[in-house]
Amino acid sequence: MSANKKIMPQKGKFITLEGTEGAGKSTNLRFICEWLDAANIPYCVTREPGGTQIAEQIRELLLAHHGEPLDAMAELLLIFAGRAQHIARVIKPALSEGKWVVCDRFTDATYAYQGAGRELGGELVERLEVLVQGELRPHKTLIFDVSTEVGMRRASDRGTLDRFESEPLAFFERVREAYHQRAATNPERYALIDASRTLPEVKASVLQILQALHA
Repeated sequence: MSANKKIMPQKGKFITLEGTEGAGKSTNLRFICEWLDAANIPYCVTREPGGTQIAEQIRELLLAHHGEPLDAMAELLLIFAGRAQHIARVIKPALSEGKWVVCDRFTDATYAYQGAGRELGGELVERLEVLVQGELRPHKTLIFDVSTEVGMRRASDRGTLDRFESEPLAFFERVREAYHQRAATNPERYALIDASRTLPEVKASVLQILQALHA
């Protein structure tokens, strides 16, 4: 190899964690970070809605209870506004530096919560996805799956429910079904993980996925 040949940095991997309320994303996110630290892989952790100063303000607006109902279309556009900022300021720069990006929720959540839960439909979400993201898609999406009843019980045990967590069970049934449908469309990109199992069993599944991505 020529001494003058530039060595290109390894391309970063984009991993997203999805699931309904109480599915255990936060616990498994910590496990992923521990694995990345042990493997000496540079990474950044982020979330949606949020990830930047502006996007975090949008998150607060989305999660808070308001005196007036937030229109479903307004909610959808706010989410993609925050996403545009997040992609430009955090996700794309980190990936270009060769870092792995681990994101708590991304556009699959929008298909599930706004497309299915709010019943806006997937076509509208897809049009905005193309507009805002271009060709950017996660390399791997981990969907942590538990029954709606178990998930909402876990969410209630955490404390006061936010605006989304306060939705009726029928809303979350639609959300969960949407996640299942998306996982079935592309098993190469999605990993549907049974999060009702013991934590060691769930972590074992996550570990297999991480090792395969790093291979």
